[in-house]
Amino acid sequence: MALSATSASAKAAVKADINVTPLIDVMLVLLIIFMIVTPIIAAGFQAQIPRSENPELRPEGPDEVRLGIDKDRKFYLDMGEGPRQITDDALPGRLEAIYAARTKDKILFLKADQNIDFARVQQAIEIARKSGVRVVGAITEQKQALTKKKEGS
Repeated sequence: MALSATSASAKAAVKADINVTPLIDVMLVLLIIFMIVTPIIAAGFQAQIPRSENPELRPEGPDEVRLGIDKDRKFYLDMGEGPRQITDDALPGRLEAIYAARTKDKILFLKADQNIDFARVQQAIEIARKSGVRVVGAITEQKQALTKKKEGS
C-alpha cells in the first residue's frame, strides 16, 4: 500500500502548465526575419528607365498587325492594307482569328493618340492578351519628325 500511495502523490505533483520556451524561440526567429525583410520591402524596387531619342527609323512591315486608338477612343485595325475602324465588341474575335492562324509571330503593334487616357490603352492590351497576342509593341513617332513638322508649320 505504501507503494501505491507514493505513485499517487507522484501523479498529483505533475503540473499541467504550457511550456512556452518553444513558442518564445519561434517568435524570436520570426522577429529576426521580419527585422531583416521589412527594410528591403520598404525600399521598393528601384530601376533607372532607359531614355532614347529614337535613333533608327524602322518602316512598318506588310505582315505586321497594328492596332490604333484615335483621339475619340475608337479602335483601328491595320494589317497592311490600311487602317479600318473596328468596334469594341468585334475586336476580340477579329484578333483571335488573326492570331489563331499564326504559329510563331504573335506580336501586335499598338499606336495610340497621346491625349487619350491610359485606361483605354490598358483595355486594348488586355483584349489583345486574351486574344492570343504574346508581345505588344508600342509605335511612337521619332522626335526628329516632330521637330520638322513644327518647323514647317
